[in-house]
Amino acid sequence: MRPLHVAAGVAVAVVLAGSAVLVPRLVSGAEPARDHLAVAAVRPSVLVDVQGAVIEEFTGDCAASRNAYLCERVRAELSASDATLVRRGDLTIRTAIDPRVQRAVEQAVERHVDPGDEPVAAQAVIAPGTGEIKALATRGGHPGGAHHSSGVQQGTSAMVYPLAAALESGMRLDDGLSTGDGYQAPAYASFKNCAGESVGDPTHTVVNRTDDGAAFTTLRSGTVAAENTFFMKLTETVGLCESVKMAQRLGLARADGAPLQEYETFALGVNEVDAVAVASSYATLAARGRHCAPRVVTEVIADGGVVRAFPPACEQELEAPVADAVTAVLAQALAASPLEGLGRDAAGMDGTADAFTAAGYAGYTPDLASAVSLGFPSGGVRRTLTDVTIGGRRHQEVSGTDVAGAIWKESMRAALAGTPETPFTALDETRFGGCRKACPPG
Repeated sequence: MRPLHVAAGVAVAVVLAGSAVLVPRLVSGAEPARDHLAVAAVRPSVLVDVQGAVIEEFTGDCAASRNAYLCERVRAELSASDATLVRRGDLTIRTAIDPRVQRAVEQAVERHVDPGDEPVAAQAVIAPGTGEIKALATRGGHPGGAHHSSGVQQGTSAMVYPLAAALESGMRLDDGLSTGDGYQAPAYASFKNCAGESVGDPTHTVVNRTDDGAAFTTLRSGTVAAENTFFMKLTETVGLCESVKMAQRLGLARADGAPLQEYETFALGVNEVDAVAVASSYATLAARGRHCAPRVVTEVIADGGVVRAFPPACEQELEAPVADAVTAVLAQALAASPLEGLGRDAAGMDGTADAFTAAGYAGYTPDLASAVSLGFPSGGVRRTLTDVTIGGRRHQEVSGTDVAGAIWKESMRAALAGTPETPFTALDETRFGGCRKACPPG
């Protein structure tokens, strides 16, 4: 973590062994008070990591913070609980930040993104089963000063939501659908949002990034290939509203606080989301369907003791065997990708957005879940990750397994090094193996 930065005020504070000695400022022409009494100043609050080490001061002004992403998250959590905690000083704000994980994340991001790069890279790491945010890092965004916790389009890592909805509805991993290289909604009513409105667009054609779409695609093969046309057809089959509700249950939310946009292309990741929200939804899968609200603040302490505690807030949102089935597919997707894996049980999904407006990667082990996003938070739909320089390297186009995927793999490997290898729960083959509802023809 970076060293504490101390700002000077009206009184100069000299910090010795944890205590502050205040030296009053003398007004020109005035005699100092005989008793040399100084008015006690309120010290700024401080953020500390899980081990109690000081990260930095916290005043609620994150513009000058050396850990802006963390500062913004702390400010948001405190404001949601008690806004006076943001303005009040002399507090110790204990966070879940793990210095080992934080260091791994910062080093990986710094290896692949330069401070002067225009795209912003952001990464969040969450502990499944508790929701504790173990690391937050961001880099890039010059020029423009993009808000660190602003969202970019999620991209194809959103395909897990209709996948989970399909498995929950009774489909098996080798059930499939007939697809092609292009998809058009048969009618406006083919997609209905949760308000019952028809939002299909028969005039719009969705195509695959490669022209190798199979005539019959299964849940397993369509996910491994991140096939656009298959997931359009799957969303039509299981229901747009069911897919959106699944995303919400797992923990997905828009960065701007607005409801998730319910378009027919929902599975292609058109919503602008923060890395914390994506990591949170994947952490739910890692925790076998148990969603815990993400939180970085664990407690706020004053001289008198704990002012406010932030305990885990968890709900079982998905049957454990269904979550295990999603994990089984995502494990295959990671193993078949250029990232190949972590050398232990791990699952993940590419997050390439349409027209390369953003790129990301999300994945997990049973012990850590992480998401990396890369894009332009300010006006992301007007900028694309094409013909762009990132980390000193020129890219014709950037997909999710490129910069974001490399950051994810390197940081996760370093964060998990030397820790016990926890295995995933095996797939329930009786319930999810083979096909039942839509078997391959012939």
